[in-house]
Amino acid sequence: MTGTRPLIAVPARFSATTSALRFAAEVNARALVEAVWRAGGEPATIHPHAPGGTADPTEVAARLARFDGVLLPGGGDLDPRRYGGGPAHTSVYDVDGEQDGFDLELARRALDSGQPLLAVCRGLQVVNTALGGTLEQDMGGPDRDHRHLTHPVALRPGSLVARATGTEKTEVSCYHHQRVDRLGTGLEITATAADGTVEACELPTARGWFTAVQWHPEDTAHRDPAQQGLLDALVRAAHEGR
Repeated sequence: MTGTRPLIAVPARFSATTSALRFAAEVNARALVEAVWRAGGEPATIHPHAPGGTADPTEVAARLARFDGVLLPGGGDLDPRRYGGGPAHTSVYDVDGEQDGFDLELARRALDSGQPLLAVCRGLQVVNTALGGTLEQDMGGPDRDHRHLTHPVALRPGSLVARATGTEKTEVSCYHHQRVDRLGTGLEITATAADGTVEACELPTARGWFTAVQWHPEDTAHRDPAQQGLLDALVRAAHEGR
């Protein structure tokens, strides 16, 4: 493997329609895979296989074993039943049982194996849910949510996210209407917004490099070294872990 790019698994997102392919597709954001490539990684989209909404842990572990790192990307909302949230709020969108089942199992297996893992937006919410946490289904509508919003976040000094970005305060690009309510077991908050939203969390007991951010670093990574630094840190950890 010497001299080759670390292979980074990026679970696909289901899309009902795509103009280029004419039919339903499995996709990932171009900005995200380009950020992985700039970091020196080889992004590889993988199929979310979880028939009936439940993924086979052994199968997921075997599939992940061929990769050097994992990037759990943004996407639609998790089914609130996954975290005991009761009836879905009217704002909940793009729920897919197979997507949920696969992402949750992937998060568990990556953390258990110690594979380097970066979770983005929905990815953070998936990890929080996988570890027994809950989500606030809606932050309160357009005047309170974080859609199409760039705002400052404060990073905890010495945290992995602060070391990866090289700063303790950074401007981030967000698109979400949900946020962490109760933290999953073992998670610690490592970044917050002015309104108290959990913007990043880490797991001190994790066997490998892991951080999760509620924002979308790929949106501005092409021009902001702090955001590109998150992808660089993931790929660096993937390379070192070979």
